[in-house]
This record gives sequence, structure tokens and C-alpha cells, in this order.
Amino acid sequence: MPVTLHFGADDLLRIRFAVSALCETHEAVRTLRRADRHGYHTPWLRRMRETLAGLDLTPLWLFMPSSGYTPDFLGRPPDTPLAGFDDELARLRATDPALARAEMAKSLAGTPGAAQSARGRAVLADPARAVRELAEVTERAWRILIAPDWPRLRTLLEAEIAYRSRQLADGGLQRLFADLHPRVSWSGDTLTVRTRTDVARMQDLDGRGVLLLPSVFVWPDVVSGFEPPWQPTVIYPARGIGGLWTEPETGPALARLLGANRAAVLAALDAPSTTTALAHRLGLAPSSVSVHLSVLRDAGLLASRRHGHQVLYERTPLGITLAAGG
Repeated sequence: MPVTLHFGADDLLRIRFAVSALCETHEAVRTLRRADRHGYHTPWLRRMRETLAGLDLTPLWLFMPSSGYTPDFLGRPPDTPLAGFDDELARLRATDPALARAEMAKSLAGTPGAAQSARGRAVLADPARAVRELAEVTERAWRILIAPDWPRLRTLLEAEIAYRSRQLADGGLQRLFADLHPRVSWSGDTLTVRTRTDVARMQDLDGRGVLLLPSVFVWPDVVSGFEPPWQPTVIYPARGIGGLWTEPETGPALARLLGANRAAVLAALDAPSTTTALAHRLGLAPSSVSVHLSVLRDAGLLASRRHGHQVLYERTPLGITLAAGG
């Protein structure tokens, strides 16, 4: 059913992007139980199979119905563009128990019998304890599911934001929302998001604007939510997830031309990336990767641009052609 967000003049000034490690953690937890999300993530799921043995995610799954309401406090919109997981977790731990109880009751009400179950009664009877438990499970899920791959995931998400920012600069909101997701459309002063929820909703943004949150694990869905006091948020799939879990391959011709490590760096840049993320992905020293990137850039195979405090490298048309031919 559609979620419609009506923009006023002030809302147009408050459209922003962010990367959320907490959001990725919860979307990864959802993905474990959602077969329709497995397509691109099969290699990751295979790798997670053994490590999940001692991880009990039941407390989180209780509040993650397939098409119902998830408590907003579990993944409140981040305040900054690149919030650290520890900071987001601290905000979750600091949730007011009264607010947590109200949102948990709303979530449980959407699943027949959930509020009357033993676990449902327990969390509503002691919401402060429930918040602590949910935070602890979220932290364990982060350490096991996301943290080992976070440099790679964060690089892809930051590259997505850079791409969308260029679209916004080039063509305004019409260009930005034109291909954000097939179920997202912009017309006049209204953003329409067709989600999996069973109830149509309408929100006047009232000066709060909208947060756009790219995600690796939300695919193929798009999610919109957050009632006041939270900033309305649209969580949508980032570009480039198709090659996220595949290791770069270099053909023998390219390796002979450039050398094995330099060829691997060029092949790995299927999406813009930082030196640190490439080093992590390829198992090379950051200093070595930095030298290879400089040589490839000087040869016209790469371009670099600054994004915040980081420098992102991406292949030029010549670099793309050479990598494909290799």
C-alpha cells in the first residue's frame, strides 16, 4: 500500500542522506528469515550459516513482522551522515521505557496472539528490560553479521550517496527520484512510496524533511516510516549489490600487462571505493594499494574525488574497457 509524503517549502530544504550501521544490522536480521531477499546475498548467507549457531535473534524477530509495524526506536533515523554503530546503539539503549512500551504494543498488535504470548506479556510488563535485551541482541548481531564486512558495505553505501547527490545537483528532485526505486515516484509536491504494509498512510512532513537511507539488505523492498517525533525516512536498495559478495577476478592478459596486484585493484573497482576498503577486500597493505591507485590514476585508468573526509576512486571509461577486456 502507498505511503504518501507531502512536502512544504521547508521540507525541500531538509532532504538529506545518511549511512546507518544500525539499519544495516536490522535489515540483515530480516534477510535471514526472508527468502525473497536472498537472491544477491546467497554467498553471505552461506558464510553466515555456521556463525549463526549461537546467535538467538528471537527478541528482534518478535518485532519484525513481514508486513506490519516495527518499533521506530529500534532504528531511529541517525542524526549525522555517517553515524558510528556505537553511537547509534547508545541512542537505542537510552530509549524512554514509556515510548518503547507504546511502540512495542503497536507492533505486537499487528500479529494475532503476539501481545498475549509469554514473551509479548514480558516485554510490555518491563519495557526497560526489553530495551536492554533488544540492544544486547542488536550488538551481537552487528558483531557477527555486519562488522566483518562493514568497510565494504560502507564504501558501497557512500558511493550510492555520491551518485544520488550528483543526480540531485544535475536535475533536482525529479531526477533524484526518477530511478531511486520502481515503487518510488515524485509528482508535484508529493513523494509516493509503495511498501509492503497493509495500510495506506499519508504524512504532511511539517518542516521535518525526509532522510534517504540507502541499504544493502533491504533489497528488493523499499521501506518508509517513522511517525513524529522521528524524521520521516525512506530506506531503499543501494546500487551495486549484485557484485557485492563476488571476489574480483583478473584475466591473465590484464595481469601480465599491469602486474597481478595492480590488475586486481583495477578489477575490484566495480563501484567507487576508498583505499582502506580496497585493501580490506583484496588482503593487501593500504600503503601498497595507495601506490597502485596513484599509478592507475596517472595512467588515465582511474579518477578520484573527495567525499567528506575520504577519497573515492573509480574507473574511467578507459579503465572500464581495459578491465572488461582483461
